[in-house]
Amino acid sequence: MAVAIGVVVAVTGETVIDFPNHSRSYDVTRRAVRFWGHDSAIEASFYVNEAALARIQPGAQLDEPGCLSAFDANRDRICAAAAKVYVRGSRGSYDLGIANF
Repeated sequence: MAVAIGVVVAVTGETVIDFPNHSRSYDVTRRAVRFWGHDSAIEASFYVNEAALARIQPGAQLDEPGCLSAFDANRDRICAAAAKVYVRGSRGSYDLGIANF
């Protein structure tokens, strides 16, 4: 499995997932930052939870602005982790937690 990521494209085996949309939002219910990836015409939602953000950016404030800031500062790493869990046609959303980092 090769992962080649800038912020844009990750290739894992035969699956290519693209993260061209820099939009992200904080989901209060899940206490996670939501972002999207694209595999051709298929859109997949990804959620990275507060605990994972705290692990990749120690000292981050675990409120909405703090989580969004931690996400922005670590976007490449988060997209690489998302590419590793993505499976084409598997499901519509993926949760990233501490174990993914």
